[in-house]
Order: sequence, then C-alpha cells, then structure tokens
Amino acid sequence: MQSLPIPPDHSAPIPSLTGRPDAGQTNAHHTTAGSSTLRFANWPHRLRTRLPGLILAGSLALAAMWIARHPWLQTHGLGTLTLALALGLLAGPLLGRFDAATQEGLGFSKQILLRLGIVLYGLRLTLQDIGSIGWQGVLFDAIMLGSTFMLAWILGTRLFKLDERTSMLIGAGSSICGAAAVIATAPVLQARPAQVTVAISTVVLFGTLALFLYPQLYQLNLRYMLFDWSAGWFGLFTGATIHEVAQVVAAGQSIGEEAAYLAVVSKMVRVMMLAPFLIGLSFYVARVLSPRTSDAAHAPGRIVIPWFAFGFLLAAGLNSWLPVPVVVLQGAHQLDTFCLAAAMAALGCTTRLSVIRQAGWRPILLAALLFGWLVGGGMLVGGVLVG
Repeated sequence: MQSLPIPPDHSAPIPSLTGRPDAGQTNAHHTTAGSSTLRFANWPHRLRTRLPGLILAGSLALAAMWIARHPWLQTHGLGTLTLALALGLLAGPLLGRFDAATQEGLGFSKQILLRLGIVLYGLRLTLQDIGSIGWQGVLFDAIMLGSTFMLAWILGTRLFKLDERTSMLIGAGSSICGAAAVIATAPVLQARPAQVTVAISTVVLFGTLALFLYPQLYQLNLRYMLFDWSAGWFGLFTGATIHEVAQVVAAGQSIGEEAAYLAVVSKMVRVMMLAPFLIGLSFYVARVLSPRTSDAAHAPGRIVIPWFAFGFLLAAGLNSWLPVPVVVLQGAHQLDTFCLAAAMAALGCTTRLSVIRQAGWRPILLAALLFGWLVGGGMLVGGVLVG
C-alpha cells in the first residue's frame, strides 16, 4: 500500500533532548556527504573523458617548448606560446573522428591549466623590480597601457565596427603582454575561441615586426643622432611598448646589455599591472558589457572576480619576500610555461582558420594603428617622462 505524503512541518525545530542532531540535520548532512562522495567517486570517469584532450594539449605544449629552444627562434623572438598556438591550429583539422573525444580535455586545458599558468607566472616577478626603473618608468608603463587599451576599445568599436570583446582582447594583448594577456583576459570577457585567436594573431604579427624594427631604429639614431636616446632609455621604451616578453628580450639583447636589463624590468612591471587590470575589467563586464548582450553565452550576471589574478599577485609577493630556492623557481617557470602552452595549443585545436579569415582585415588594421601609437606615442611619452 502506498503511504500518504506527510505535510511538511514549517514550525520551529524542537531541540534534541539527547544532544544529537535531529533527523532533518542528519539527512542534510548525509545529502552533503553523499554528493561529495559522488563527486569523488566520479573522478575516474572525469579523468577518462579528459585524458585524450589533456594528452593532446600536453604533447603539443612539450613540442612547442622543445622547438622554441632553437637558437634562430630565440633570436627572432618566436616564443613557446606562439608556437603552441600554431601547432594547435595545424593539429585541429587533423583530429577527425577523435575531435569529440578530445573536447573535455581541451576545455580543461583552456580553463584550469590557463589559470594555473597565470598564477605561477607571478613567480617570475619581484616587487623590487619596480625600484629599478623608478616612478617615471612605472608611470611610463601605466600611461602606455591605459592609452593603448582605450584606443583599441574606441577605435575598434567605432571606427572599425568590431565587437567590443574582440576590440578589448586586441587592446589587452597590445598594451600588456601579448598572447598571455589575451588568454588571461578571455575568461573575464567570456570571449569565444575565434575572438581570442584573432586577437592573438594580430599581437604576434606586430610584436614580431617590432622585434625587427626597434634595433634598426636605435642603430639609425646612433648614426644620425636625431634624438637623445641612451641605451637605458631605449631599453625602457622597448619594455613599455613591445607586445610579448620573448620579443622584448630578443630586441633588448640586440641593442645591448643595459638596454636588455631595463627592457625586461619595464616589461615585467607591465605584466604586474595585468592583475589590477583584470579585476577592474571584471566589474565593467558585469555592470556594463554583459547587460548589453542579448545572447545566452554572454548573459548578464554577478561580478566574477578573476581569482587567479590575486594568485598572480600572491605569487609575486612570495617571490619578493620569501627566500624561494632557485631550483623551485626554475621548476615553477617550466610548469607555468607548460600550462600556458597547453592552453594555447588547446585554443588552436578548437579554432578553425576559416573563422579567422571571416574576421577580415579590420582586426589587423586596428592592431596596426595601435602599433603606430606604441611606437610614436611611446617615444613622445617616454621623452617627456624619462628623456
């Protein structure tokens, strides 16, 4: 016989005379414990579904790390992240019937491994680096970052009629640290893979152009003495305006030891600005950008704080104030490179080149104007502040 349902009792619970939890509390406890046990019990299944994609992304990341060690590539500033993206773009169309099996792991790489890599990237920095370039150098970096991003936002949406997310991704990559900034900004903007890949392709293109252009500018100025550029000043200018860290290193070394040191320090200060940039951007996305978006993928919601940005700052603080062993730092650097490269490879695998072609020339023209501002505006701002 089927028992009749018992109406719920909405009265206040009666305290247990035995001091033990009542039935409702016990059931809630068992429910919570049961769901936790279920999640734990499901980890072999989740691992099996993610493993093919993780193996693919990890293999491409290791291949990119190995290829990037070639002296010619190091000289020309083609870093691991760029190579990993290229390998992913090549591998994606070849997956065929294995495409569905790799999606879970590739998604995990683009999300979890990306955030882990950004946090570990903070161990490359110390707060003492700021003192090496003084307040003028920090202000130089901040002005170039803010002005370049705002130009990308305004020109991209109004002049070139690009969507706001693509414009912001191109601006983040041009103003902060190239591909790493783009993939760090993408989850905050809830950007699509095609938007991310288009932005990365533009910053790689003009960052590589800057790598070849800057040493030639310095040598031409030495010959004709058009400007009062010291090697140290040009190093600061290089670090404040070139896109990728690897490109900054290569360009600085082409000029000289002093320029290389100050270029890297200036660039690292720019990288440290990534965390507050992401936090501020998350507020804008929640309050302004998402409510204007009608599609379900970008539905308005509460503010999503990019916690990995705080992890990035925490890692930089630990490296500044604690005596971290060199072997630990070296291992962390290798791990963060691997994580970011795996995320880039996964991004490439899930993006089709036809989507990039559909974007047309407008993203490239926007990136070209930003590059012109980085060179010309950087000379002007640097000349006033540091010159």
